[in-house]
Amino acid sequence: MNNFKKIGLSALAGSLVAMSAQAGDLSVTGTSSLYIANSDENAKTGYSMSDSVTFSGSTELDNGLTYSFSLELDGDAQSAKVDPAAASATATGANVVDSHSISLSSDTFGTLKFAGHGGTGVLDAWDDVTPNAYEESWDVVSGADANRVNGATGNNSFGYTSPSFSGVTLHASYFNNDTGNATTYQDYGIMVKPEMVEGLELGYAWGESEATAATVLDESTMYIKYAYGPVTVGYQSSELDAPTAAATDEHTMWGISYAVSDSFTIAYNTSSFDLGTATVDQESKGYSASYTMGGITIAGAMNSTDNIAASTATTADKDAYEMAISFAF
Repeated sequence: MNNFKKIGLSALAGSLVAMSAQAGDLSVTGTSSLYIANSDENAKTGYSMSDSVTFSGSTELDNGLTYSFSLELDGDAQSAKVDPAAASATATGANVVDSHSISLSSDTFGTLKFAGHGGTGVLDAWDDVTPNAYEESWDVVSGADANRVNGATGNNSFGYTSPSFSGVTLHASYFNNDTGNATTYQDYGIMVKPEMVEGLELGYAWGESEATAATVLDESTMYIKYAYGPVTVGYQSSELDAPTAAATDEHTMWGISYAVSDSFTIAYNTSSFDLGTATVDQESKGYSASYTMGGITIAGAMNSTDNIAASTATTADKDAYEMAISFAF
């Protein structure tokens, strides 16, 4: 037994030496934003403020890997202490800790990330990558974002991004079945930026979700973007296949952005959601702009959506806007 203990301790000591680290760096960044928005033309205009501080640290290990840590303190999360009903949807209980994660990365290994909170799957991160200056065409308007193809999100998730192989990167994510799925969830993606065609980017992602046991939903998306000088154009198509035709969705999105200067960008986006056997499609369009001056960014969008959730009611056609001024420090 004593020999076993010695061997175990020796092995542990060896692994600690192999993973020893140099002194790391810790930095603090933050944002404070003021919003004015009207997500429904029939509702009152609202004002809100967000504020957060993020602590980030990294250190290089002797084996060439870099260990990184990030933790966000967000005032929106703390609102649960004062008024639980007003708590942010991203809050993790009655405290100020919001998104937090750790990661290991290197040029040859890629990046493996564990997100205790704030992690996203590949499909969620790529739900609409068409170029815009502020928000997607289906965002801002109340209820217009409910039926998009976006995989799954959840706490305590893993994500991996490979190093670039001649412009090709591989992406993957993993979630336990405590994220609204009956089983574990994984999705995958491949992004291609051909070295021989500057400005071109293509991507494809896919995954399976099972919110109800034995009812598998297949989701996928593909996109193409091309940047030439100050102009970037993009097109994207997404699909959700389900056992019943009523739950099968097909989405198309496209956008164009123009960098008027290094500080000022304008964009136009549209999207069309075909929601299974519905008689009409949800149609959205939006104009957005952003202006950056040092640590200050002023941005906004004016969007409109017809037939929200494939409804033909007159109340399902809405116009909305949102403007924000943000300070980074």
